[in-house]
Amino acid sequence: MATITINGNKLEVPDGMTVLRAAQANGIEIPTLCDHPHLTPYGGCRLCLVEVEGARTLQPSCTLPVSNNMVVKTDTKKVLDARKFVLTLIFSERNHFCPYCQVSGGDCELQNAAYNEGMTHWPLSPNYTTFPMDASHPYIIMEANRCILCRRCVRACGDLVGNYTLGFEERGANSILVADTGVPLGESTCISCGACVQVCPTGALIDRWSAYRGRETQVDITNTVCVACSVGCKVNVLTRNNSLVRIEGDWEGAVNEGLLCELGRFDPMKVDCERIATPMIRKNGALKAATWDEALSTIASQLKPLSGKSADGVAALISTRQPIEAISQFKELFADQLGSGMVTTTEEGEFTADSAVYADMVNKAFETDLKALQVAGAVMVVDADLVKDHQVAGFFIKRKLSAGTNLLVVDKKENGLNPFANKVLKAGKGSNAEIFKGLIAAVVKLGLAKGKTAIKAADLDGFAAATGLKTDDYLDAAFVLTSAEKPVFVYENGTDLAVLKELADVVEGELLSLKGGSNSLAASQLHLDKSFKINGHKAAFFAIGDDEASQKSVKEFEKAPFKVVLATYASALTGVADVVLPSTNWLEQEGHYINLEGKTQWAKIAITPAEETWTTVQTLNALAEKLGVKLTADWTKEMHERVSVVEIS
Repeated sequence: MATITINGNKLEVPDGMTVLRAAQANGIEIPTLCDHPHLTPYGGCRLCLVEVEGARTLQPSCTLPVSNNMVVKTDTKKVLDARKFVLTLIFSERNHFCPYCQVSGGDCELQNAAYNEGMTHWPLSPNYTTFPMDASHPYIIMEANRCILCRRCVRACGDLVGNYTLGFEERGANSILVADTGVPLGESTCISCGACVQVCPTGALIDRWSAYRGRETQVDITNTVCVACSVGCKVNVLTRNNSLVRIEGDWEGAVNEGLLCELGRFDPMKVDCERIATPMIRKNGALKAATWDEALSTIASQLKPLSGKSADGVAALISTRQPIEAISQFKELFADQLGSGMVTTTEEGEFTADSAVYADMVNKAFETDLKALQVAGAVMVVDADLVKDHQVAGFFIKRKLSAGTNLLVVDKKENGLNPFANKVLKAGKGSNAEIFKGLIAAVVKLGLAKGKTAIKAADLDGFAAATGLKTDDYLDAAFVLTSAEKPVFVYENGTDLAVLKELADVVEGELLSLKGGSNSLAASQLHLDKSFKINGHKAAFFAIGDDEASQKSVKEFEKAPFKVVLATYASALTGVADVVLPSTNWLEQEGHYINLEGKTQWAKIAITPAEETWTTVQTLNALAEKLGVKLTADWTKEMHERVSVVEIS
């Protein structure tokens, strides 16, 4: 610890902390523009200058580490004059005519800093070059004329996301933000995560879907959970007059640390599908509007006679985007009360079945968490393209590569991570199990095995021949794994887990699987992981919600004589249903979600649904009442009745 004095206040702060962070931690305000608590200190804007006793000049507090007995002053005339001068220079350098900017009026950090420092006019006349605006991107507009060269966006793209798309070209007053080598942003390597927009302190990076729709002082902010995948990112949903304005990553989110991908940030903004506004019943070949009572009575009259018919009664399918409360009640109603033997989810266990069976076999959790990706010396990704899916997990890997983390990819398909990988094991033949065994044999041959195995060094040539890979490929990859501290193996379902676990044990590594949907793990804990088949079933109930049904499931669903769909939007699925029930989307309902690392999170309602639109839980309870049964399942207990692949908290 170091003892420092700021404005006469003696403080005890950790060694290595910057003066800025020390001041902020103790309620002392120092204005900044280029600084961000989640980014590497840069010291570019010079607004955070402070006076340090013994120093010849003013010092940038964001990059200055504390030292014992340091004396700092943040409010002297010299400091205040310097701040105003810095702001004057920034305002004069570009087009900062505030009335025309979408963040003016409270959302612009530059404008707010000027007000806070008492600026009433520009002492220096603006003298700037006009830069072209880049509106080539589907979500983001780059307005260089409002840029203050703080480089927050560049650091977010590199330090947080690991994509390194953004940079600057030219020097001084001609400096301009560019993508890649100066190509339009819409044609660049940008992955549309939107981190750059969220950290921009001015109007230089514009979210074209939410601009001018409401400032932060005009919106309601709801902290909830993204349901796009099993990462389970925490988000802040901004709404105005019960309409979605924009979605931002929650910087305090323990899972995603403020990061989001395109699916989480922008996809919900562009939904333009036709909403199901009222219950409908098919009459004379066409769906006609009905009351909830009529629709539920029709469903109950068809389902009651099928109660207890496990093989050919009712088949039921629910989306893994639904909260646990809904999935648990769905299982209780159809499997336990109606006795159906065909109750599953839209994923049909695609991402969880194999790992769940392995957990049952070993009778214990065997996977790690997302934090392990950020401390791993090496990561081996098996059949998982983290550039396309579960992107935030991919960010955690990509951003560590520049710090020395090694990346191996095992995939017969083209993988988006291949350009980032130290080694790609793309087998021309054979199985993943043979690749894993070949790696174990290579580890043994190097004499670096840290665990027991029956596989011998002499087996390496055989596995190389079986997969079409060279022995040197195996040896190189094995050396990477054995040289690394805490290697992590990221995999999707369908791989030979027993052999992969043996490989992990041999190099003292850990496993982490991608679980598919936002509640795939919860559904797996409820044993809802079988394939969906209509095999003589008299009725089918599909609770799709705001999810998209696969062509396979729609085709299977059509086979049932009586079909019920619980859906948010009109689709091919609702087009073949006999009864359609309106459902809330993910922003209109509340409930719990368990992410891929076993973290249980609460999702709140951000938008109040229309009166005729019910949550899945409401609908299931109402249907149960019509059927003369009561739903009483305790999902919190059910989550721990089956051994999970990862500890559930």
